[in-house]
Amino acid sequence: MRRGREATDFKEHGPGVEGEVLIINTISLLNGEKKWGIIMMKKKIPIVSLVLLLFFAMGAVAASGLTDREQLGKSIFVDTNLSINSNQACAACHAAESGWTGPVAAINAGGAVYEGSISGRFGNRKPPSAAYATPSPILHYVIEKKEALFIGGNFWDGRATGERLGSPSAEQALGPFLNPLEQALASAADVIGKICAGSYSGLFTSVCGANACDPANVGAAYDCVGLSVAAYEASSEVNQFSSKYDAFLNGQAKLTKAEKEGLDLFKSKGKCANCHILDTGANGEPPLFTDYTFDNLGVPRNPMNPFYNEPDFNPQGATWIDLGLGGFLAKITDYEQFAAMNNGKMKVPTLRNVDKWDTSLGTKAKAYSHNGYFKTLKQIVNFYNTRDAKPSCLSAFTTAEDAITQGCWPVPEVPVNVNTKELGNLHLTDAQEDAIVAFLKTLSDGFMP
Repeated sequence: MRRGREATDFKEHGPGVEGEVLIINTISLLNGEKKWGIIMMKKKIPIVSLVLLLFFAMGAVAASGLTDREQLGKSIFVDTNLSINSNQACAACHAAESGWTGPVAAINAGGAVYEGSISGRFGNRKPPSAAYATPSPILHYVIEKKEALFIGGNFWDGRATGERLGSPSAEQALGPFLNPLEQALASAADVIGKICAGSYSGLFTSVCGANACDPANVGAAYDCVGLSVAAYEASSEVNQFSSKYDAFLNGQAKLTKAEKEGLDLFKSKGKCANCHILDTGANGEPPLFTDYTFDNLGVPRNPMNPFYNEPDFNPQGATWIDLGLGGFLAKITDYEQFAAMNNGKMKVPTLRNVDKWDTSLGTKAKAYSHNGYFKTLKQIVNFYNTRDAKPSCLSAFTTAEDAITQGCWPVPEVPVNVNTKELGNLHLTDAQEDAIVAFLKTLSDGFMP
């Protein structure tokens, strides 16, 4: 949701709630009990604040060590046995040392899409960060200027809505286990069977119930898996709020001249804070650098995306177009009327840890945007600044590096619904771009004052 917008209606697969009273279904990941909260809303902040209050309450518990549920979630998160060939865990695509996203420099430098448990099978998008994702509310929309503005959910396209379990992150966590392009297990029963035969089966039954390994209880046990992973992702081990910027906010560090200039530009001429909001929570919680909305930034296709060459799963080949949120909404009866106006829109990611990488590897290579098209922060900031000021490249499959050399940008993968109000021709100087990059580098957790 953009700065200054007002929500006038709320809807979750049912009648909207008129006026200023919003009912948000969230969940306590500490014990799995659903909680309902009723809040008054005039601006965008409260819609996330209720979730944030719960989120930071959990963090307080985790600060002195992981709870049993969080520890179970961590054990599941790093368990390579929970894949068809016992060779892939959640952490393979969401590594702590790389900001809870893909850690392999060679992959990030290319298609940025990670290979699954079965050799030769790849997904179609770059792994999003698992950190700072749990405050995202259940997918819903508000009416903004007679248009539906969607907020929340998980995955780049929002398809993990959170409606069933009350937590988008919990529903997201269950997806990769059964995805044939990822961990590729055949059923929820297979996942539970492997956990119950593993080294932490006692912790599993302690958290999820004495009968969690009973085949008759697979459904409930599988839900408990998702809720436990989400609990870990909500813990202070994952969401540390320990960056230089956090230290700056707490009066424990000073920003350099370039970083301070970058922060000022971030809030003003660069328009970054319109979506990557700097607002603190209702009780002073640190900013999350996302408003959990969706946007089409006009990102080009990544010509190195391996999904183009997977005919068994992508018969369209190189003509395949990623419609993002719109593609998902088209499959939902209550939301299909909004599909076309949301084609090409992807989840606004947090910018926390956007520059974090494993320095022990010696080679830095990260990827940015939903398809990993950009390889450096400078590239993506330059794109935001000059997308509409440069001519179109001759080929839609021009890499970012070649595009910058040629002084052009490829056409957007999805040319409709492109955000032209907040980016595209920002008139930033090269030095101002560098300043914004300098500020973004202050958002990595692990800073030591």
